[in-house]
Amino acid sequence: MKALTPVVTRSARGRRFQAMSRDSIPPNDHTTGNKAPYRYPILECRRSQARGPFSLADLTELDCAAEDKPPYLGHRQRLRDRFLKAGLDGLADYELVELLLTLAIPRSDVKQPAKALMCRFGSLKGILDAPLEELRETPGIGVVAPVALRIIRAAAALYLQQSAEGQDSLANPERLAAFWRMRMGDLPNEVFEVAFLDSAYRLLRDGVEIVAVGTIDRAVVYPRRIIESALRRRAAALVLAHNHPNGDLEPSEHDKLVTRALVLAAETVQLKIVDHLIVSADRVFSFRGAGLL
Repeated sequence: MKALTPVVTRSARGRRFQAMSRDSIPPNDHTTGNKAPYRYPILECRRSQARGPFSLADLTELDCAAEDKPPYLGHRQRLRDRFLKAGLDGLADYELVELLLTLAIPRSDVKQPAKALMCRFGSLKGILDAPLEELRETPGIGVVAPVALRIIRAAAALYLQQSAEGQDSLANPERLAAFWRMRMGDLPNEVFEVAFLDSAYRLLRDGVEIVAVGTIDRAVVYPRRIIESALRRRAAALVLAHNHPNGDLEPSEHDKLVTRALVLAAETVQLKIVDHLIVSADRVFSFRGAGLL
């Protein structure tokens, strides 16, 4: 039997279409010998350009109204528009977190997870500093969004470092504290880093180096390697920094011993140690501020 050719017609307003196919035709009525009348299903559709007669090829271009867009998509667009118009001043704190979450969670409403994060951690800083395991415990967050937040934090730290390179002096204690707290405040193991500065105490290009990664309470530091790296970069001054993952900023005897050794080694080659900082997630201890340098 020859297959029937489907037919598509359009109403005057271009909104309703009738489609006939082989499957849509009911069987003949063999008891009476009469053929059953054809009944064509109605498809509610929208066409991007409703001009000219429709053909079967047009069906591939139809945006069917039955698949309505989720309501949160419009909300996300409004958040983006408000940010583009007024920056962060146009958003509540939880809305900024919500906007960040949309980058990692594209197909779910993230308003309630954003509010839950704010309730638990108190601020955007608290959220970005939070351990991955604690972030993942928040309902609706999943496993990808916490990693995305960690990437955002790392990108912000790199932005601060690159912004400081060759620009403002890092001799200011407040700038130093903010810079190092962002870089290493939430790291799980002890890390020792050095910033290499020029004679005006401006950060050299790619001027931060990780010199030791240790355990939760100890990192082994070799002063000779730090001095060699400073000379190779032609630095004039150094800032030393390491973190205490347990949050206790009191310098240990080992911290004091390493600092004295580095100061003596630097003086032999006319290098200046600007400061040595001990960093936690929300506080910073300064050897110079405490009179230990």
